[in-house]
Amino acid sequence: MTTDHTIAPAPAPGTAPAAAGPDAARERLRRWRLVLGGDQADGTGCSLEGRDAAMDATLTALYGSGRGDGTGRSGSRGAGLGASAPSVARWLGDIRTYFPSSVVQVMQRDAIDRLDLSALLMEPEMLEAVEADVHLVGTLLSLNRAMPETTKETARAVVRKVVEKLEKQLATRTKSTLTGALDRSARISRPRHRDIDWDRTIRANLKNYLPEYRTVVPERLIGYGRASQSVKKEVVLCIDQSGSMAASVVYASVFGAVLASMRSIATRLVVFDTAVVDLTDQLDDPVDVLFGTQLGGGTDINRALAYCQERITRPADTVVVLISDLYEGGIREGMLKRVAAMQAAGVQFVTLLALSDEGAPSYDRGHAAALAALGAPAFACTPDLFPDIMAAAIEKRPLPIPDTAAR
Repeated sequence: MTTDHTIAPAPAPGTAPAAAGPDAARERLRRWRLVLGGDQADGTGCSLEGRDAAMDATLTALYGSGRGDGTGRSGSRGAGLGASAPSVARWLGDIRTYFPSSVVQVMQRDAIDRLDLSALLMEPEMLEAVEADVHLVGTLLSLNRAMPETTKETARAVVRKVVEKLEKQLATRTKSTLTGALDRSARISRPRHRDIDWDRTIRANLKNYLPEYRTVVPERLIGYGRASQSVKKEVVLCIDQSGSMAASVVYASVFGAVLASMRSIATRLVVFDTAVVDLTDQLDDPVDVLFGTQLGGGTDINRALAYCQERITRPADTVVVLISDLYEGGIREGMLKRVAAMQAAGVQFVTLLALSDEGAPSYDRGHAAALAALGAPAFACTPDLFPDIMAAAIEKRPLPIPDTAAR
């Protein structure tokens, strides 16, 4: 049995769930036929008509085993998606007609990988036809240096659309979570009643426990202050811009802009490969940050950390977030010594192997283990978890590390 199609299509809009009995059996055969691709060996004996036949043609065009006319008919089995702008543009329109947005994004990525369509993304009409997502932004950034001027404005518009959507999704929770963390980190010794941190106050006064009254006498009160009363926190985002980190670069740039908009946090954003570039002055516009990156190339984490270390003025109030897969091309021992030195000075050091929803990343396990031995465990982080990670680092409490963390 040959399996050509790797994506099961969604039911047509407005289609009711299949009933039990013969109708359910026919629906199962229809779906298997769409998945298997219609070769004589698929074994379904099911033929397609109308919308189903057109849907099958779009799948065959991408996932067919050979090259042909792309009609989807049994025996033609052609890839059918020629590397020309008109045919690809028509295909992009077709898949958006037949499939939900999440599936469209997967099929677009497969088309770029399978049929080497990167060059076509440098044509404005093509960019206007695609479904924009984080992965497409990563591809566009990798093509940035080769992109003709006639395409760059369209590319920026595509990137801005994705960035604005991400900011809307991430900004509110990030700001509320970190504002609470900043308030709690500003402890005061004479708090108002509503600002008393009862958990810390009780622990600090356990020696004053009165057994006969089964109570603690709080001789010393510990309270939350307000962010405006505290010393401004500093956050340094140090981002690996090697090609494998594309999605992480996109998310980190958006988070960097969100953090920079908070007056109680001084944010620095540094990207690196074998060179180091400080993009802090562009943080008011994450699109400018992204187009200031250059995905691909080597990696020198030691040099990047040296740059960040030299610019830390208040270690006890600083959080450094290294976002990298840790495939170090620089001086390994130097990298580890710098991390240890920053921690000894009071810096809260966080290592994220990825900042994305892409699942388990590839990373250098030896370097991850070495960092964990220094008390700086390396782990992948989803965008939803990032605010909680930052809040814990600001408050200097244990990080909410996922079970998938490198050990």
